Amino acid sequence: MTFEETLKARRSIRRYKDEPVAREQIEACIQAAILAPSWKNSQTPRFYIVQSPEIRRQVDQDGLAPFNAKNAENAAVLVVMTFVRDKSGWGNDGQPANEGGNSWGWFDLGLACENFCLQAADLGLGTLIMGIRDEAALKRILGIPENEVAGPVVALGHPDIDPVMPTRHDLADAAKFE
Repeated sequence: MTFEETLKARRSIRRYKDEPVAREQIEACIQAAILAPSWKNSQTPRFYIVQSPEIRRQVDQDGLAPFNAKNAENAAVLVVMTFVRDKSGWGNDGQPANEGGNSWGWFDLGLACENFCLQAADLGLGTLIMGIRDEAALKRILGIPENEVAGPVVALGHPDIDPVMPTRHDLADAAKFE
């Protein structure tokens, strides 16, 4: 697949086949996420891979909104993405480097998440980025340390649908050249 084809193939998948994903494919997606740029190379994103049926039930029941748990049903794994707080966007003096503060941690996590999803699409896998989740429950269930901020939960699996690309803005509507 060309890069442009990969960009166009990536969709939010809300129905999955009940099929496993090879560990090598999961690792390839995580490795792609690790390659994402980050503030001062801080590399703060972390990844919690939920494969155990028992932990998956807990995450579905307590960590996700019911509609998200339903949309991710049959996805082979869930990946809870976090970032280490007070590093990305912070100076060596321990103070925020600008008005963004920990927003740069979110930004870096978004870059990592996109790389993860693009790699999945390139491998023929589907993803769903879920932002409506219970951070406290996820931290409790997965033992996520207090110095990490839980971001999206990403479903990963074999798509059981082929959604059409939604309409996108025209370049003239999205960009202003001066």
